[in-house]
Amino acid sequence: MTTRPFVQVFDAENKVVGKVRLPSVLTTPIRPDLVNFVHTQINKNDRQAYGAAPYAGEQTSAESWGTGRAVARIPRVPGSGTHRSGQGAFGNMCRGGRMYGPNKTWRRWNRKVNVNQKRYAVVSALAASAVPALVMARGHRISGINEVPLVIANESIETVNKTKAAVALLKKVNAYADVEKVIDSKHIRAGAGKSRNRRYKVRKGPLVVTTGKSKLALAFRNIPGVEIANVQRLNLLKLAPGGHLGRFIIWTKSAFEQLDQVFGTFEKKSTQKKGYTLPRPVMANADVVRLVSSDEIQAAVNASKIVVKRPTTTVRRSNPLKNVAAMVKLNPAAVSTRRTQVVSKKSKSLKVNKKNQLRSKLVGATLA
Repeated sequence: MTTRPFVQVFDAENKVVGKVRLPSVLTTPIRPDLVNFVHTQINKNDRQAYGAAPYAGEQTSAESWGTGRAVARIPRVPGSGTHRSGQGAFGNMCRGGRMYGPNKTWRRWNRKVNVNQKRYAVVSALAASAVPALVMARGHRISGINEVPLVIANESIETVNKTKAAVALLKKVNAYADVEKVIDSKHIRAGAGKSRNRRYKVRKGPLVVTTGKSKLALAFRNIPGVEIANVQRLNLLKLAPGGHLGRFIIWTKSAFEQLDQVFGTFEKKSTQKKGYTLPRPVMANADVVRLVSSDEIQAAVNASKIVVKRPTTTVRRSNPLKNVAAMVKLNPAAVSTRRTQVVSKKSKSLKVNKKNQLRSKLVGATLA
């Protein structure tokens, strides 16, 4: 993304009507691990407390029969004349008994996440949305899009207030293929949730980001999979649904231009987030293998071992465990270590020879 200083702006007819500078937030480091962690934590904050009834499974006067009756000591229901009498009670292994460790409503349902972590996750999700490969890997149909990120002129999109006009606009900019994917993906849920007011499952479509109050929500809210967001209140749950990077985002020009004010740049701080500056990448080039194997680094590390071949430069490496000269280059103390080993080996051999000579003399004397 750093190689593109500007992004084109399109109108309702999918024609280029201008260009806008690429915001710095779209060049921040992409941290999928952090995005997944923050999404998992903040997604728990919408849960509703649930739990078993306080006395569920214990509303009987069961008592154990004790020992001597050849039955287990589990509490048993009193009475006679019914199937229920004599049955085990209370235990989690018994029919009609309580569950083990029943859920309580005072469980810690919510999770607190550090503000800087949440902001880092949001900017990472925004940066990933500007990489076409990540957007396509998430499953969005953007092969017909002229450019990602997709920026629409204000006069072309902010005047849309009808669903018919919104669909026509998406078709003009070749973004309706992603909506058709959403429509085709609707299916009945496999689990028990289909009887709990969440019968259908459907995939995510484009996310339209705008500024301030707008009637775009009235136009896009009836299109399956399409969501609306305000650039000043971007939510990670919408930017990276499921904790997966690469949401397809359609920007209005005014919202795209406000990103530098909302998140700041690498030189100046944000005007809306107190004291916040964008995270910088630790490395300009994260391809460590390519760096280590580059000709420049290998030439510096093995200056005397470079053999020039046609048409590329290759490096001949010696095994220091077998080559003494190579070991000395890595460890200058190897010379004295090796000398000590040789001397100690010679002294040991001399001692062994002396012992053998004495032994042979003693054997000869005894035989004589």
